[in-house]
Amino acid sequence: MQASSLKVQLPAGSIPAAPSRPATTLTLAAMSLGYGVVQLDVTIVNTALNSIGSSLGGGVAELQWVVSAYTIAFAAFILTAGALGDRIGAKRVFMAGFALFTAVSVACALAPDALTLIMARAVQGLGAAILVPNSLALLSHAYPDDTSRGRAVGIWAAGASLTLTAGPLVGGSLIALAGWRWIFLVNLPIGLLGLWLTWRYASETTRSPRRQLDLPGQVTAIAALGALAGAIIEGGARGWSNPLVLAGFVAFAIFALLFVAREQRAGQPMLPLSLFARPMFSVTATVGLLVNIAFYGLIFVFSLYFQRINGWSAFATGFAFLPMLGAVLPVNLVAARVAERIGAPQTIALGATIAAAGCLGLLFLAPGTVYPAVGLQLVALGAGLGLVVPPLTSTLLGSVEKSRSGVAAGVLNSTRQTGSVLGVALFGSLIGEASAFIAGAHAALLISAALLLVAAATIWRSGTKAADAP
Repeated sequence: MQASSLKVQLPAGSIPAAPSRPATTLTLAAMSLGYGVVQLDVTIVNTALNSIGSSLGGGVAELQWVVSAYTIAFAAFILTAGALGDRIGAKRVFMAGFALFTAVSVACALAPDALTLIMARAVQGLGAAILVPNSLALLSHAYPDDTSRGRAVGIWAAGASLTLTAGPLVGGSLIALAGWRWIFLVNLPIGLLGLWLTWRYASETTRSPRRQLDLPGQVTAIAALGALAGAIIEGGARGWSNPLVLAGFVAFAIFALLFVAREQRAGQPMLPLSLFARPMFSVTATVGLLVNIAFYGLIFVFSLYFQRINGWSAFATGFAFLPMLGAVLPVNLVAARVAERIGAPQTIALGATIAAAGCLGLLFLAPGTVYPAVGLQLVALGAGLGLVVPPLTSTLLGSVEKSRSGVAAGVLNSTRQTGSVLGVALFGSLIGEASAFIAGAHAALLISAALLLVAAATIWRSGTKAADAP
């Protein structure tokens, strides 16, 4: 997930009181905690999958739902959550989201069975969807000038990258020391500190009562995404010809058509379909979807490979992911310079190609494969992602007017999270049986390489066309 600069509209003739420097700094700290805990829970859970499965029972399908329930709610609600903040105030909504996320994290830790954990994870995803757009709105309000806002958003995003990187290692350490339930309890002090800082130092944004919520669009969006993910997950467990699986695909098609029809007619749609008439916007959103299918789907696969196939501990698994996720942040920092030199579309294509090469380099994977041979390719995968995301975000935002940058960033976040859902659902269905795990992992790697190469070719072609246009 990446950030965008948002503009807050003030009533005519009003001049906002400038907050003190300590207040703005502590507001930034609170917003960074909010975004950081969201990203932490994207990766920390993967390290605990084997421990959760052993403790609560269930197979790969249940573990897929533990991951996917969070990302489905995250992807489906993020656009509505931003609109809700515009309507009644971002501070009020952000604090409600942080309180919800923190409380339901405790519920996750106390879950007595897999079904309860899955339901709690879905509510946690709703809290995450509330936190991300409203943290950006509050940052925009605290830092009204472009230069300071840009620096603040950079710190906000960098902090999230660090928590994303640290997630597996922190998770593995907590599991080794105290058990898997502590990967959720660690959110409690973070949430309480973030809530206090927000209440004490953040100033409320201007309300826009005329901002409407597209509730029919919201309902059909989550129904469509949930039906598709459910059909893919259960297809791997029950078989693709199972009546419930087929019904899930039919339900997805129906809800997807209803969603498109609703968004075409809505006065203030949740997802403005007109944005997709812009070629570069459409291409970059698609690339974000494809890249996340590959990246987060493979994190799920390798979490189970290290623990269930190679018999590693949760701590060793977290440490194994550290080089891959650790490559993301430093490459993020140099991606802008590479884009300035060779062009943003070409940089995105280069990053996707590097990641695809990493996937192809892992096709030798077998039980007991030595880690250095695996780790080097995982670093290539992480570095490729690091090279893709910053220019992808800036290119997508540059394809729309500044007044619509918040909506555009929300669409990118939503499409990327949708990719994460589909990656976990699809690849998890390929590795469902232990006897077929390696064959399924090879299939997942081939699919990932193909998706990444398609993404590279598509963005390269679009960039070439844009450069040739008069």
